[in-house]
Amino acid sequence: MADHTSPDYFSCSLCVNLLRDPVAIPCGHSFCMDCISGYWNEADYTGIYICPQCKITFTQRPVLRPNATLSMVAEKIKKSGLNLNLNLTQGNFYAGPSDVPCDFCSGKKLKAVKSCLNCLASYCEKHLKPHYESATFKRHKLVDELGNLDRKICPQHQKPLELFCRTDQMCICAICTVSEHKGHDIVSAEAERGEKQKLLGVSQAEIRQKCQDRVKELEELKTAVDSLKNSAQRAMVDSQKMFEDMIRSIERMRSEVTKLIGINEKAAFNQSEALIERLEQEIDELKKKETGLKQLYSTEDHIHFLQNFNYLCTPTDDGFIPKVVLNPDFSFGAVRKAVSEIKERLEEFGKEELLKISKSVNEVPVYTTESRTLERRSRGECCHVLVRVKTEGGPLLLRLIM
Repeated sequence: MADHTSPDYFSCSLCVNLLRDPVAIPCGHSFCMDCISGYWNEADYTGIYICPQCKITFTQRPVLRPNATLSMVAEKIKKSGLNLNLNLTQGNFYAGPSDVPCDFCSGKKLKAVKSCLNCLASYCEKHLKPHYESATFKRHKLVDELGNLDRKICPQHQKPLELFCRTDQMCICAICTVSEHKGHDIVSAEAERGEKQKLLGVSQAEIRQKCQDRVKELEELKTAVDSLKNSAQRAMVDSQKMFEDMIRSIERMRSEVTKLIGINEKAAFNQSEALIERLEQEIDELKKKETGLKQLYSTEDHIHFLQNFNYLCTPTDDGFIPKVVLNPDFSFGAVRKAVSEIKERLEEFGKEELLKISKSVNEVPVYTTESRTLERRSRGECCHVLVRVKTEGGPLLLRLIM
């Protein structure tokens, strides 16, 4: 059962401050609304939500329920100015996940405010007082809180790392100078720091300049990319318009051919229509005469036979209409052949031109790279890469530092 007088009861374990808008989660622990929401927002991509205090896991993000009682008590504490041993005054805060904890606090550790390079330990305000008050610690060097102080101990001799071996480029202790690093070029850590700090300044200047160059190159590259996008858009619009013009031209050609075929068809029909009518009329008359001849042939009336013989047996006048002779070569096959040849030529021409377009686009690079080796430096070798970008206004040369 939680102790309602304990500082932990009124503090958020995430921000280690007095609870603000406290909410409870299913396991019973309470946190600031903003703290637990931010904590679980980072876990949304995994879908696994863990209580920061008891480490219980939830497969679904729990609903945050306001803790009205804690909210009311926390507000009263805030208004009354009571401390309740929360250690929230004078810079005394509990150490969070990213803070350096005090090495001398028992139980829940406070945040360290200083580290001692002689003691190789970190201290909160309370445990740091002896370093200020006792003559024993007057010569100790205090710095802002540091983590991983164990790295300042020689792993072999368990002594402070105070020297630097230039031969092996590593930090060593005093015992190392008479054993593994005997006869090496050894200086104090402070002296080596002074030398390397000069190089650090040079590196900072180089990096700053390199960063400025990169920013400039980025802007130039973005400008070139925008130019390429605009060029591509214009090319697509112009190509679309030209293809539409070509389609309209082909449509006009199709219309002309269709019209030409229709005119010739109509002319042939008009020429043959009257002739067909006259042929049909002559066929009707011939059939009537054939019927009369058949009747005359079978009649028994000699007088009737003789009176009608001359009329019915008169030879047919072949000059009534001209004899029709069909032209076996007449057809629209030549038109079909001509249109087919146009189609084949267009397809062949289109393939050839499309291949040319493809080569002109693919063979001309958007950018080219040229490597140029720079002077060797102690930390390695650098080179510049020149990038030539083709734009509407001509090639744009960019320089990338690799």
